[in-house]
Amino acid sequence: MLLVIASLLIINVFISRLILNIYIEQRKSNVLIKANIVANDIKNYLSVNAYHEAITNINPIIEKYSKEINGRIIVVDGNGVVRGDSNKEYLGNTFRHTEIQYSLKGQTSANIYNFKEYGHVLYVAVPAIVHNRIVGAILVSVSINDIYIELSHINQNLILISVVSILLIALISFIFLDFSFKPLERFTKAINNMTKGDFKQKIEINTNDEFKSMADAFNAMIMKLDQVDKQRNEFVANVSHELRTPISSIKLLSESLLHQDEDNIHIYKEFMEDIAAEADRLNNIILELLALVDLDKEKLHINYKLTYINFLLEKIVNRMRPLAEKKKMKLTLKLDEKIQIKVDSEKIQQAIINIIDNAIKYTPEGGKVKVSLYSQGKWCFIEIKDNGIGIPEKEINQIFDRFYRVDKARSRKTGGTGLGLSISKQIVSLHQGAIEVESSVGKGSVFYIKIPNDINL
Repeated sequence: MLLVIASLLIINVFISRLILNIYIEQRKSNVLIKANIVANDIKNYLSVNAYHEAITNINPIIEKYSKEINGRIIVVDGNGVVRGDSNKEYLGNTFRHTEIQYSLKGQTSANIYNFKEYGHVLYVAVPAIVHNRIVGAILVSVSINDIYIELSHINQNLILISVVSILLIALISFIFLDFSFKPLERFTKAINNMTKGDFKQKIEINTNDEFKSMADAFNAMIMKLDQVDKQRNEFVANVSHELRTPISSIKLLSESLLHQDEDNIHIYKEFMEDIAAEADRLNNIILELLALVDLDKEKLHINYKLTYINFLLEKIVNRMRPLAEKKKMKLTLKLDEKIQIKVDSEKIQQAIINIIDNAIKYTPEGGKVKVSLYSQGKWCFIEIKDNGIGIPEKEINQIFDRFYRVDKARSRKTGGTGLGLSISKQIVSLHQGAIEVESSVGKGSVFYIKIPNDINL
């Protein structure tokens, strides 16, 4: 509204000035024409030396023109002495008016004066020339108060039009703003409900503007938050279950030992081995959670060292082979070339182990897991291929999300928490690399770990 008011004020001032200039120029042009006519009619009388003869001839002429223009006409000779005055006030006096002085030098001049007594007056002076000789000057003064009165009426109309325009614009603006900002009320309501933990909000906007784009983005965000919230709840339930299971087993075994009447070392040893296994299982879950927390730190330190990847993979495969043999699976390693690159060997080892461990878990007994190493261009590839259960195509993009598990029932049996792949992806990303997946349900999966050969430290 302030911009509208300022704009209208500027426009009104501009129009007012423009109209005033047009009116004054028209009046000035008319007066100049009359002044030149007067000069032409009386110039020959100014060249006569006889003073009284000049007055006698000039005054009747200027009185006639004075009535026509409703103004005053003063005629001076070359010395500035008044030879004619339509009011007969300055006859015989020397006139030194500014416009007269310019005209006696051969210039036409015109100025506007604002007198307290008479108001706005236009002064126009022209030279009287005979045979290229300036013999005098004619000064014409006319009131232009009528122009300013007319301009005042125009300004009043402009102000009235402006006020009406402002009121109409204000009314239309408030109606439009009320209509336009209704979607914001929906956003505010939805956000307030979100703060209360309700992630089922959805904003429906059918317009084709920025609010529609905002609503789509908001709905996508809500959907993602709802999904994350579900995954978090599932994760808490799964981790609680996973933590409770070994703790319950340890408690049960310990109580059994306390109630043993026989002093049988073999029973005690067997129970203690079971307790140690459950403690290891509990420790693994805690280590995964701590690893995830460490990877979330903004200033995580990566200790890059030149690492022989062939040796690293051999060590990992040898470590994982007993786990594969328990399921009567074949875990093989194929090294096409020798590769040395700068990595944090401990962290990258954790990422590879997580993926191989998943491959073994989700491959049936008697299956195969193959680990390969090769390079292509600036990338070092570690390929982990299995012939397991595979991953549905629609879920491939979600398997790296935290807490996400494709088959929740199977994950509980295998002891998974849904953190392994997320941890692996973060570790590889910290090495400026990526993990790509190809999978087919019932046929198996291939994970490609891509690490640049020359990491920009």
